[in-house]
Amino acid sequence: MIETRPLFEIRLQVPQIVDLGDTPLGRRRIATVTGGEFEGERLRGSVAGTPAGDWLLQRNDGVTVLDVRLLLRTDDGEHIYMSYRGVRHGPAEVMARLAAGELVDPKDYYFRIVPIFETAAKKYEWLNKMVAVGTGRREPTGPIYTIEEVL
Repeated sequence: MIETRPLFEIRLQVPQIVDLGDTPLGRRRIATVTGGEFEGERLRGSVAGTPAGDWLLQRNDGVTVLDVRLLLRTDDGEHIYMSYRGVRHGPAEVMARLAAGELVDPKDYYFRIVPIFETAAKKYEWLNKMVAVGTGRREPTGPIYTIEEVL
């Protein structure tokens, strides 16, 4: 049995997504992440607006693949690089409602990520040595993830 413990919740602000159209790999979109915040028992802070982004790929089977890179700034002034890959999919009508900016119950679609952390901060070096997983939900202003450390 896999055990986890809460790491933090992160909220990203994503006001703009550029649609490149259909490429040989699928429909490519690039999302600008302009900021956000994260908070958990062991760390909290903000998401730097730059550099940050999400390189989304809508595959032909309806699955959206996420490739995200963020710079986290802790409330005590340390920096943590967070990157993650993930997938989001669900019934076509649910995904159309999400794309239209509607609030949709996260139970109606699958949205999972696998974050990796990198930092030089001694206080947070434990992040460099962990495996984490996250569940997401999409709101009109951007995604919200609950991140768990895998024990």
